[in-house]
Amino acid sequence: MTELRVRPAGPDDLDAVLAFWKKAAEGTSVSDDRAGVEGLVERDPDALLLAESGGELVGTVIAGFDGWRCHLYRLAVHPERRRRGIGSALLAAAEERFTRLGGRRADAMVLVRNESGQHAWRAAGYGPQEQWRRWVKPLTD
Repeated sequence: MTELRVRPAGPDDLDAVLAFWKKAAEGTSVSDDRAGVEGLVERDPDALLLAESGGELVGTVIAGFDGWRCHLYRLAVHPERRRRGIGSALLAAAEERFTRLGGRRADAMVLVRNESGQHAWRAAGYGPQEQWRRWVKPLTD
């Protein structure tokens, strides 16, 4: 594999990221649109991390830190590039970011039906907290 490069996304990357998520990410979110991702990058320019190989987008992760907790979303690796260390490299970059910002624990959003994703998270040292449930209220239609 060509050398892997992990870097923060910029405004020019957003359309490519949205297209990438359609083929590589599990599930969808109300904020999976240009305005949602643009808002993320404007608010925290280092939160959306991209993995590139040979100039091609091969992985993403959102490493959000609110000053108190570290949250991981949208860990996605191109289906034809999985099991090659891309997800691990993205998580290492995210965890390094969190540590640098003073974070002490990271959590990840993982779909219940995403068995391969759950395997990857376990392999990276993460585990479910069965005593918690995610509660959601849509703020828009």
